[in-house]
Amino acid sequence: MGMEAAGLSRRDTIERINAFAADGIPFVFLISFNGENNRVETPSEASRSGFLIRMPGFRNHAFEDVPGDPLQFLSRPTDPEIYHRAFLQVMEEIRYGNTFLLNLTFPTPVETNYSMMEIFLKSMAPFKLILKDDLVVFSPERFVCIQGNSITSNPMKGTIDSSLPGAYGTLVSDQKEDAEHNTIVDLIRNDLSTVATEVRVKRFKYIEKLRTHQGELLQMSSEITGRLAKNFRESLGDLLFQLLPAGSICGAPKRKTLEIISRVENYKRGYYTGVFGYFDGSNLDSAVAIRYIELHKGHLVFKSGGGITSQSDWKKEYDEMIKKVYVPIY
Repeated sequence: MGMEAAGLSRRDTIERINAFAADGIPFVFLISFNGENNRVETPSEASRSGFLIRMPGFRNHAFEDVPGDPLQFLSRPTDPEIYHRAFLQVMEEIRYGNTFLLNLTFPTPVETNYSMMEIFLKSMAPFKLILKDDLVVFSPERFVCIQGNSITSNPMKGTIDSSLPGAYGTLVSDQKEDAEHNTIVDLIRNDLSTVATEVRVKRFKYIEKLRTHQGELLQMSSEITGRLAKNFRESLGDLLFQLLPAGSICGAPKRKTLEIISRVENYKRGYYTGVFGYFDGSNLDSAVAIRYIELHKGHLVFKSGGGITSQSDWKKEYDEMIKKVYVPIY
């Protein structure tokens, strides 16, 4: 698979981003969950190599969607007992005080009549990426956006099927979802404070609808902003890696939680839950690589997960993970 080809190391990625940004050279980037094996390329270089991005106000391709057959999509979720065993390991770490929020993820084999490119073109998501025939991402979650000297992050935590009776009220009043969301907002606020001043929560717990091939989901987000130093572009690569990995897809406290994830999850995330984006020579926009399908040993795999806290019920968490195995094509 092309995805396994050696990419840029963490240090080389930082240096290339710093050099491009300092010179005002536009680039696109894809950074893996562990911060290694990354891509940083000019938009035209990326386009030629099959690394295509589409996000608000930008795309590095000229492909257009064309009508086709209706989507067929079949998933074969992880055995609930396998998930339950991993869940119990996480709960034990929570009881020991080693973590109080951990994003537990699993791969789900899927089958579809659509190609990666068809999914990329037809999926209705604000942030989309395709890397050759290796992976496709249709993410609803922004990582950070930089406009001028202002930096903004929009972490998403809290999901519910909108067709459930009283779904909106249930989502905003659920103690577990509330604790999870508050934890991530606090984590992101602290992360931004390491690179910015005047950090504040601008919008707290707003609800958005996400349409999928299975119906609508309600998703809870918050908006956190801060102000960067005037010369931040000279060290933009260092700035990004200071914030990585995204708090919403690992947990808190971040460093210890990452150690637990590496023990409990019995697979490699790769680019899943990494970040991707575009720098236009002055400003930057980026997304978290969630809602993610990749080709693994000749078969498609959809990677998904959710946050575990002391208040979590394993069956509800398992169901949420499965609900996130969707394609936003309707």
